[in-house]
Order: sequence, then structure tokens, then C-alpha cells
Amino acid sequence: MSDIREQLKDKKRIVIKIGSSSLMHEKTGRLNLSKIEKLVRILVDLKNSGKDIVLVSSGAIAVGRTTIGLEERPGDLSVKQACAAIGQAKLMMVYQKIFAEYSTVAAQVLMTKNTVINPISRQNVENTFNELLNLSVIPIVNENDSISTYEIEKLQSFEDNDRLSAIVTSLIGADLLILLSDIDGLYTDDPNKNSNAKFIDIVSKIDADLTSMGKATSGSNVGTGGMAAKLVAARIATESGADMVITNGNNLDNINNVISGKDTGTLFLNHRNNDFNLIDYMD
Repeated sequence: MSDIREQLKDKKRIVIKIGSSSLMHEKTGRLNLSKIEKLVRILVDLKNSGKDIVLVSSGAIAVGRTTIGLEERPGDLSVKQACAAIGQAKLMMVYQKIFAEYSTVAAQVLMTKNTVINPISRQNVENTFNELLNLSVIPIVNENDSISTYEIEKLQSFEDNDRLSAIVTSLIGADLLILLSDIDGLYTDDPNKNSNAKFIDIVSKIDADLTSMGKATSGSNVGTGGMAAKLVAARIATESGADMVITNGNNLDNINNVISGKDTGTLFLNHRNNDFNLIDYMD
């Protein structure tokens, strides 16, 4: 355990992002309820220890499509939005039920790109987050896919929940962002394709060489974010003054491993940029 990792124990406001592939059974594409229950238990325990917790959760479209019997991710925008509307309600129902079993209130916060771009709505959503956290509520955040032009009209979409989670981190002044991915962290190349790819433990600066390592692809047929998206998220989070860790979401114990200072995942060190402007990352 390094001294740098040891400092993660003191983080007070933490955003955790979980992707669709980490929430679903791989073979069926349906919700993995035992895994969601474990995730909720970990988050509640962190809240009970005195930390502010925000969950950014993918999965609405994936849940919606299985609900109506679609085997593959839909291509039509209108079908995606319909799946999102169906799936978001069902996903929140599951979250609310399990959080209630641990005597914890969860709240839904749906955002669009315009929420951030418009200064009035941006201030309103900041106020909402702060009040929810003051009330010991765990906000569950997703993009409002049912009205956003998802992944096609990029002017209206965050494009992926990695970026969204970093934006939320910046908005609420969080000091740690944990991205639960389908790999252990950042490598010099795609480890699924290159056995010689080397794991990167700590990143102190995101430069052009590092950015070139990111692959704009996802290994799952239910998610949208690849390593390139995670590096954009890392830039937003670290320039906002938060540390960020990419770790494997297949093992949810990695959340506690990160926060307890263990050598888990790739740690991106914060380097606050006084000229940072969140709007610059809305393009």
C-alpha cells in the first residue's frame, strides 16, 4: 500500500459509476440482482461511515430491451429512447426496493447535456445534489436517454456515462471518482488483444501519449464507453480536483479496496486546473 493510495481513505464525497455490463448476467443480458444487492450494501455501508455517495448507473436501455424481448441493442433512435423509458423505471424500482431493505433512501436524478450548459439548470441540479446529500440520500444518476438524442446527436448527449460521472464529480465538488469497468484499469494496449500490454498503476498527468493508449471501443454489447471515454472522464475529474480510479466492476469488493487504500485499479491523481471550465467538455 503506497502513501498516495493511503490518502484515498480520507475521501469524503465519492462518485461511483457502474456500467451496464457490470449489472447484467453476461449470457442473458438480464439484471444480476445478487450483484446489485451487494453494490447497494457496499454503498449504504460507505454512507453509514460518514461519506457522501453518488451512484451513476447505466443500464436503462439494456433493461428496457430485455423487458420487451429485444436480443440485441437497438439501432433505431426511437427504439432506444423507448427502451430507456421502460428500463429506467424498472431499474429505479429495483434500486429503490433494495436500498429500502437497508433503511436508505435513493433518489433519481436524470440529466441531459442542456442541464449542464444552461447556467440556471446547472445551479439547480447542484442545489438538488447538495440537498439530497445533506438529507443522507443516495442520488442515482443517469442520462435522460428517453429525451436525449442518444449517441447520434452529440450536441444533446453526454455520449457515455463515464463522462457524465466526471461531470457530476465536478458539479458537486467530489474528491474521488471510481469508474467500475470490465477490465482492471489502464493498460499500454488492449489486454484482450495484446498479451504484452502492461498495466499502469498510477497516472500523474494525462498527456498525448497516454491518450493514444485509449481505445474508443467497449468489450460489451450492452455498454457504450471504451477506454478513450474513461480518459476524457479522467481529465474532467482530475482538473476539477478529484482523484479518479478505474477498476474492475466484476468484483464489487474493489470499491472498498480502492477506498481502503489498497493497490487496486489505475489511480489518476488530481491536479486542479484553475482555468478549468466544465463547458469546454460539452463539445
